[in-house]
Amino acid sequence: MLIPMLAAIVAITPLAIDMYLPAMSILALGFDTDITTVQQSLSIYLAGYALGMLIFGPLADKIGRRPLVIFGLLGFTIISLLIALSTSIEQFLILRFAQALIGAAATVVVPGYIKEIYGDNTAKGMSYVSLIMMLAPLLAPTMGSLIMELGDWHLIFLSQSCYAITLLALVLFKLKMPSDKDLGGRSQKTFLGGYYTVFARNGVKLNLSSGVLTSFAFFCYLTASPFIYMEVFNLDKSLFAILFSTNVGALMLANIVNSRVVTRFGSKRMLHVSTFFGIIAATGLLAVNLLDLSYHFTVLMLIPLMGSLGVMSVNADAIVLMKFKQETGTATAVIGTLRFGFGAVAGPLLAYFYDGSAVPFSALMLGSILLVGVCQFFQSTLTRTE
Repeated sequence: MLIPMLAAIVAITPLAIDMYLPAMSILALGFDTDITTVQQSLSIYLAGYALGMLIFGPLADKIGRRPLVIFGLLGFTIISLLIALSTSIEQFLILRFAQALIGAAATVVVPGYIKEIYGDNTAKGMSYVSLIMMLAPLLAPTMGSLIMELGDWHLIFLSQSCYAITLLALVLFKLKMPSDKDLGGRSQKTFLGGYYTVFARNGVKLNLSSGVLTSFAFFCYLTASPFIYMEVFNLDKSLFAILFSTNVGALMLANIVNSRVVTRFGSKRMLHVSTFFGIIAATGLLAVNLLDLSYHFTVLMLIPLMGSLGVMSVNADAIVLMKFKQETGTATAVIGTLRFGFGAVAGPLLAYFYDGSAVPFSALMLGSILLVGVCQFFQSTLTRTE
């Protein structure tokens, strides 16, 4: 019960990001503005979420996780309701920022709970949560479209409010962990002191960099895939949706495999092995696009590549989280903020290197995974010399 509930809490972010995408043009008409202004709400949401993680991560370490989950879900419920009642684009954008900022209070504590439940097998728990959470961005646009058939865009945010209040009820009755009562286990670090502890801890920087570079590769795929499939390979929207879902399926399958074997081999070995296979798949991806082969070969390379990225991501995060007992909230904030920050760079870089082909996208993905390999090589060297 706990793991599905924690995954559902984390899922408020992709649901809030993706559910209203089908309603963007309707929102622009309703607020008498252009669609580019409405699209800015995506960037505003991500900025609010990153700031919220930076604020609430250290706070969770000091006052405990449960109060922040309750505060975050209650705030998300109220603000989602206010968004549904907004009457201008200015109100909408401000409330979207607030929705992300407050919602981050609930999601930033989840990895800490997973670490508490699974201990040394944190990567196993992270795989389960990632598996469930991946369904959210896959289903959210369809859910938004179905809701739009029943009414207008207001119903999308009303449904988000109902979702959050339902989770809040579950949290109040079901989420009772030992750490919520252990006042002595709280961090005594100052706000900045917590961040210094995270960055100063041995074995964190290179593993943190590995996770961030993995996330950059993810964002390269997410940003470029519509263009690659529909513009470069001239595929229609329905086939793009099928191929995109196939890659999500590869991610989910990889997380299932990881959850089954990580307790036997350990997160470090799983990270090394998945990085090795990721480099092979990314090299193949670049090769087939340099040779200008058909889209079938790109798909064949992307399936193992996305699976490798899924395993790399959860294990890199788990290794970092396992370094901390009292600062898991701060560590989660650092991981999340850096992931979103570097992910945001993917779009401008892809635009800068744009040449009308899939080569820049393939090269950036290969480059980021090669850098993960470099990070892990130096991390292994440092570990042997310590």
